[in-house]
Amino acid sequence: MDKLTHTDIKGKAVMVDVGEKEIQLRIARAEGHIVLSDGTIELIKENLLKKGDVLTVAQLAGISAAKQTSSLIPLCHNIVIDSVKVDAIVDGTGVMVVSEVRCTGRTGVEMEALTAVSIALLTVYDMCKAVDKKMVIDKIFLTEKIKK
Repeated sequence: MDKLTHTDIKGKAVMVDVGEKEIQLRIARAEGHIVLSDGTIELIKENLLKKGDVLTVAQLAGISAAKQTSSLIPLCHNIVIDSVKVDAIVDGTGVMVVSEVRCTGRTGVEMEALTAVSIALLTVYDMCKAVDKKMVIDKIFLTEKIKK
């Protein structure tokens, strides 16, 4: 098994020192899904939910969340993000959220991409909870990690 990067030799949590790493373009993509009732899907498609445009608000929430990742996850580095893209798309069973985060730096942006998806999905949940009591958030995962 590989050694965990966020622990010292005594097993205590530490922030990784990335000071000696090469500055590179780093890209991470993630996705996730929320299962919704057919009625809720129709309300989203027709933009008839009381709280407003679910897909746009989820997209904005995801972008905002990616920028706040180091404040939410204790050992994440505070990085300068070059771009964040979040798309929320209605599919046959609910809403799929995909994100792409880019930076030019010494550490990756996987946590930012995953945070963007997670918060966008939680936003969909929040906006739909009044009309759908059986929503399920699932399948949140990193789809790609690139460094050039």
